[in-house]
Amino acid sequence: MSTENNQKGTIKDELKRIFSLSEDSASNEEIRSRLLDGGKITGTNMCVLVCAMVIASVGLNMSSTAVIIGAMLISPLMGSILASAFASVSADYPLLRKHVIGFGLQIAISVTAAMIYFFLSPVKEPTVELLARTSPTFYDVLIAFFGGLAGIIGQTRQDKTNTVIPGVAIATALMPPLCTCGYSIANGRWDMLLGAGYLFIINTYFIFMSAGIILSVLKIPKMRDLTPKQWKRRRFRMIVNTIIIALPSIAAVYFMMH
Repeated sequence: MSTENNQKGTIKDELKRIFSLSEDSASNEEIRSRLLDGGKITGTNMCVLVCAMVIASVGLNMSSTAVIIGAMLISPLMGSILASAFASVSADYPLLRKHVIGFGLQIAISVTAAMIYFFLSPVKEPTVELLARTSPTFYDVLIAFFGGLAGIIGQTRQDKTNTVIPGVAIATALMPPLCTCGYSIANGRWDMLLGAGYLFIINTYFIFMSAGIILSVLKIPKMRDLTPKQWKRRRFRMIVNTIIIALPSIAAVYFMMH
């Protein structure tokens, strides 16, 4: 019996070692620097963002998958979400407010750029690529959640040559839904605006949530101490938000199957 228990213990320890996140993680200072630098709102980032939005809009307008992928790789939106997750986990609320406001500004500029492009574009009919961003399902929740996990794990490793973020940017697709929102406003397609906006919310929230989970596992230092009651309230709020945001996507899968 003891031999069997020892074997189980050995297997358990080995699995813990294999899947350990702390073994090759960067220092807390390095993680903070990377994530907050990636979420900075600068003139360069905003110019790149507008370029990425126009490129993505052209790709959606012309149904060019390659162009859309290129735009997603250029976009700096992912950095703001990860920086916000870091600020939330570290309980640095002034920093969180700063990055959330910055992210809101990025969204406003992105939608405006797309709206101007689609208003001027002679192609008014929605393409297959545009319509594909208007019917989110629970599968999009899974993509955003696990994409966010992969992204934050890649960003917190000692190895600085991070090849994960580009793949996450393609998989989670933050740009195309925003471009579709711009198309919807420019052409008065409010039905498409609802679906595209919801897809963007799904991607943003579940990337944010999965990043928060990994940063909590890594025990990122807190800027302020919260009482057990406050932490309990935060967890409860996150559970409620997750259910509210995910429910429509689950319903969409149900109706697809029936």
